[in-house]
Amino acid sequence: MSDDPEDGSTGEPTDELTHTDASGEVRMVDVGDKPDTSRRAVARGEIRLTPSTIEAVEADEVGKGDVLATARVGAVQAVKHTWETIPMCHQIPITNVDTDFSVGDDGIELTVAVETTGKTGCEMEALEGVTTGLNVVWDMVKAAEKDDDGQYPDTGITDVGVVEKEKRALGE
Repeated sequence: MSDDPEDGSTGEPTDELTHTDASGEVRMVDVGDKPDTSRRAVARGEIRLTPSTIEAVEADEVGKGDVLATARVGAVQAVKHTWETIPMCHQIPITNVDTDFSVGDDGIELTVAVETTGKTGCEMEALEGVTTGLNVVWDMVKAAEKDDDGQYPDTGITDVGVVEKEKRALGE
């Protein structure tokens, strides 16, 4: 069900699937006739970590290097390559990406804001930035997070979602 005018629908809730045609074939939504608009999407998520891992990240004492700097690069790269990893996602001109990490006692929250000027939104790009950025954090700290059996009982990525979305006519 779609209720997002950016996906090619009218904005009214419908049972129409926009990524399939009448015969059930998968297709990319045609946005060619839509006007260019200024768009922004913000996504957020968190990775739960042990307090000792948090301390190592904050002290820049993780053996693989600067965790947050590396995760920031990963997040931006993911934003720019979203169209390559999500089928039927349009390649859009990214005009800005902001990443913000908030380190807490038992986790790190990542917020990614993406801006574009174009015919379709950038929510998927923001979500890809968050999930990849958090996956990079996990990769960088996994040696510290493993238990004696090689498992990750205290580690997890949670609460990933779009927290803000804007669409404005150009010049507003």
